[in-house]
Amino acid sequence: MKYLYIVDYHAPSTHSDGGLLNVIAENDDECFDLITEWDNGEWEEHYGKLRENVMKAPQFALVDEEESRVVETFTV
Repeated sequence: MKYLYIVDYHAPSTHSDGGLLNVIAENDDECFDLITEWDNGEWEEHYGKLRENVMKAPQFALVDEEESRVVETFTV
């Protein structure tokens, strides 16, 4: 089964970059891996906080089988 994750992509820091990512994944690990692949290491210093955000993100079970991917992003 796959889930839609709505992940907070903001890490507390001195800059205001961040946003929300909607990701389809089978579990927390796959969600984290898809996001880190998507961002090309740009937020590597905040990956500890990102993993926490993935684990506490709202998850919604999907009825139909979907491809794992970053579905939509809103970042600033």
